[in-house]
Amino acid sequence: MTLEHFDRITQDPGVMGGKPCIRGMRLTVGRILSQIGAGESIDELLIDYPYLEKEDIQQSLKYAAWLAQGYEIAISSFLLCHNSGGIIL
Repeated sequence: MTLEHFDRITQDPGVMGGKPCIRGMRLTVGRILSQIGAGESIDELLIDYPYLEKEDIQQSLKYAAWLAQGYEIAISSFLLCHNSGGIIL
């Protein structure tokens, strides 16, 4: 999977400092994820942000999972190389 799979996630240096946002709006993926992490439901988010769509939230969650997988791969590769005595560049 690549960033192109996330058609609702945009990054523009002129919007929110280039942070991943929802459809070019000034609402970051991080903000959505933070609120979900704090216990807010999808329905509550849709009320708080009437311009937000359920698919925006779902794609934010998928985006976070995709990023986390990349970190897992990087960490696993580091540990494998470190534990085997290999050189890490």
